[in-house]
Amino acid sequence: MVKMDLSFYKGKKVLITGHTGFKGSWLCQILLKLGAEVCGIGLYPDTDPSLFQILGLESKIENHYLDIREYGAVKEIFDTFKPEIVLHLAAQPLVIESYRDPRYTYEVNVMGTVNICECVRSSKSVKSFINVTTDKVYENIEDPSHYYREDEKLNGYDPYSNSKSCSDLITQAYIRSFYKDGTIAVSICRAGNVIGGGDYADNRIIPDCVRAAMSHQAVQIRNPNSYRPYQHVLEADVFYLMLAMKQYEDPCLAGFYNIGPDDKDCISTGQLVRMFTENWPQAEYEIASSDGLHEANFLKLDSSKARKELLWHPVWNVEYAVRKTVEWYRAFSMQEDMDVVTDRQISEYLEQCYEME
Repeated sequence: MVKMDLSFYKGKKVLITGHTGFKGSWLCQILLKLGAEVCGIGLYPDTDPSLFQILGLESKIENHYLDIREYGAVKEIFDTFKPEIVLHLAAQPLVIESYRDPRYTYEVNVMGTVNICECVRSSKSVKSFINVTTDKVYENIEDPSHYYREDEKLNGYDPYSNSKSCSDLITQAYIRSFYKDGTIAVSICRAGNVIGGGDYADNRIIPDCVRAAMSHQAVQIRNPNSYRPYQHVLEADVFYLMLAMKQYEDPCLAGFYNIGPDDKDCISTGQLVRMFTENWPQAEYEIASSDGLHEANFLKLDSSKARKELLWHPVWNVEYAVRKTVEWYRAFSMQEDMDVVTDRQISEYLEQCYEME
């Protein structure tokens, strides 16, 4: 069992881009619980409800509603806040939306990354920087027996995946060109699909399941046989925090890392939905016709590097991740205090793998 003292974050100045999104909101909540000073740069929440607003994060952190394409305004925040740690999550994150608006997707995911890398490069305060990309950056050979490793070719198929490949490559270029002296530790994290309470985005399977269950309708599954490395959002977010801390203390640990579940937890979308319906009574599903847009059928990550070099391992298997996800949404539907519910899940997760003083 890995043990780690996350009191490191007490008083640390952490800047998160994309803080109003699903992953970003969970990150803010974790960091506040750890005593960090948090600054966020991101767009106004684009879902109703949104986890960011449910948790009242706007009033708890230094909040900036801002497009990361606006370089001058972003740099001014860096210069004023003087972050020690930067976590770059801001992106146009949806495959289907990237087909609808590829130009916007590339602008945000490519030039937005350039802007953040530039701000980090010119900063005198940043010691640790992580760019969060995706498992979809790899050139997918559609082999169900293949697990993608960090040294494999990057060439995402669709505009979203391809733009994140570009974001990844841009960061690599900055590492080679500007960060190689070790004054700033920089890593790239490629995470699998995350699930958890508070995701209300369109065209994501768990939010679709929740909306269908709440309206007493059957959820429509477009690609039931697509295999993905599903994991709870806390697996990814706590990994980012662990890595940001470790490379802050030892820059030699910076690098490229996959973050995915155990082999048995890489399941099909159909299996995931069946797990959801087992945990949410009366929830139903049915197979829908495909929309014709290309999405990978098989996508699995090899996370052995993180296990070996960082002594990391997954904590919650996919069945438990689904159970905790349903627990969160059902608590919200019962109008429970979601600050309490969310903090309780964070505490449960941390207590199983990390020590806090």
